[in-house]
Amino acid sequence: MNGVRAGDVALLACPACGGTLVFHGHAEGGCIRDGRLRCGGCGEAWRVARGMARLYREEAVRGTDRLMRVIYDGLPVLHDPLTTVLTPLLQSISEARMRAGYMRRLELASLAPREDGRPVRVLEVGVGSGANLPLLRAGLPRGLDVELWGVDLSEGMLKHCRRRLRSGGYSGVRLMMADAHALPFPDAAFDRVFHVGGIGGYRDPAKALAEMARVAKPGTPLVVVDEQMDPAFQPSLLQRAAFRALTFYAWDPHCPRELLPAGASEVIEEQVAPFYYCLSFRM
Repeated sequence: MNGVRAGDVALLACPACGGTLVFHGHAEGGCIRDGRLRCGGCGEAWRVARGMARLYREEAVRGTDRLMRVIYDGLPVLHDPLTTVLTPLLQSISEARMRAGYMRRLELASLAPREDGRPVRVLEVGVGSGANLPLLRAGLPRGLDVELWGVDLSEGMLKHCRRRLRSGGYSGVRLMMADAHALPFPDAAFDRVFHVGGIGGYRDPAKALAEMARVAKPGTPLVVVDEQMDPAFQPSLLQRAAFRALTFYAWDPHCPRELLPAGASEVIEEQVAPFYYCLSFRM
């Protein structure tokens, strides 16, 4: 099972008020299966169905958020093959090299056991099909006790991610449906936080950045990747058309450096591919 463990519930926070959650329902294999996560503060209940916690408000998913969810729900199986094929074809760089370009900014090799004895926690916001999980597993120090958490609004992509986890023999991965604008975690809960390929289509990128910064421990690297045409790149007509098709959701797709929360430091903006920027920073 790759859902939220029963013992993980105490590590969550109500997306509405930040209060403590209590699970009421059926658990299976150590994971919550069906029922409700009820907040002890505001009293709101969040549904858990078929092993997937749904910690978001459906009415808040609107505009481009809703549109992109429809697209990703319809293309989960095709997403990874298309990325693998089209990345070198359109950008003259392999998918592996592009991913390596932003994964290094997470500084995974420097992670060490926590002094309190708890597992190191890594969060991917917009985990999608889990394409970054093999790179996380390869980059983490051997023997380190790590929990990998992934949140997404696309149930279709999360189902595909679950299949990847089962076939790849992954353990210690927690998946749930959640909104990047209201992450269901307390402050400073994660040792690493990153997001790849979606923030440009969010209804409020500044809010999402602030949420990622809130749940990251002070001083830890935060990494955000999305579409931006490299100013130094001279695209062909076909490449321009392809980039426009990829970024149909935005008039001016660019690195949201100006939207970083107050207190962001060690800001680095770079291109990891002709179509993609990598923005890393610390709080």
